[in-house]
Formats: sequence, structure tokens, C-alpha cells
Amino acid sequence: MQARAMRREFSFLGIRLPDPDSRMTVEDVRGVLSMQYPEIATAAISGPEAVGDTMKYTFERAIGSKG
Repeated sequence: MQARAMRREFSFLGIRLPDPDSRMTVEDVRGVLSMQYPEIATAAISGPEAVGDTMKYTFERAIGSKG
């Protein structure tokens, strides 16, 4: 039996986003990705969901209204 690290994959609005650094926490990844996608800063994180050798995380938009 061999142990292998699973790779991570992130998605937002159907867009697959690369893992900037596998040593980062999911919260750290949120910080990095929110520079390009500002809505990720307030998005909920669902997952991880194991699919084959990949752990999938999804950033889901916060629903609400301003004001």
C-alpha cells in the first residue's frame, strides 16, 4: 500500500482555479485568489470532495443584498 498526497482543485462560478501552493491552507488560498476574484473574499467554501486523486473545493457566492 502506498500513501500519496492528493492534489487540490478549486472552483468559482464554474471556473477551475489552480492551487497556488499546496502548502497553503484553504483560507490562505482564498486570500490569494481574492486578488483576482474579489467575490471570493466573502464566498463560502464547500468541500473538500474527493474525486479520484483530487480534493475539490468550491467557493460559493455569498447571497444577499447591499444596503
